[in-house]
Amino acid sequence: MMSKQEFYRELQLQAAALIEGETDHIAVLANLSALIWQRLPDINWAGFYFAKGEELVLGPFQGKPACYRIPFNRGVCGAAARERRVIRVDDVEQFESHIACDAASNSELVVPIYLNGAVFAVLDIDSPHLARFDLEDEKGLSVFADIIESALSQ
Repeated sequence: MMSKQEFYRELQLQAAALIEGETDHIAVLANLSALIWQRLPDINWAGFYFAKGEELVLGPFQGKPACYRIPFNRGVCGAAARERRVIRVDDVEQFESHIACDAASNSELVVPIYLNGAVFAVLDIDSPHLARFDLEDEKGLSVFADIIESALSQ
């Protein structure tokens, strides 16, 4: 069985291969949400929200239907965009402004994606398991986001 570091290195290589040669942001993020959905175990939602003004707007995703818009002052996604940092929540019920798009979600990891120095989008991944994500997931998906940033800035 491969370690989490090996898993994320492989996922990052697959992401880079999927992105290569494609310039349409929606197409790229659609395939990357499918890649995460297929490869990452124990999740129930994986996708992107685009930053538009002071809110996030639903982008490509895999999972149940989701909230269309999230203000920067609400939810884990809004906080990650507003604070410009990765946010990992072991128990979403303990996150004060959590937005329950899917009542089955118990933990969440949100990684901002930057374009020209500004938050362009966030990668949001939910799990039905408490404390599903750890520091290795955070690091691996941050590098995943870096790969997206590099591709989108070309």
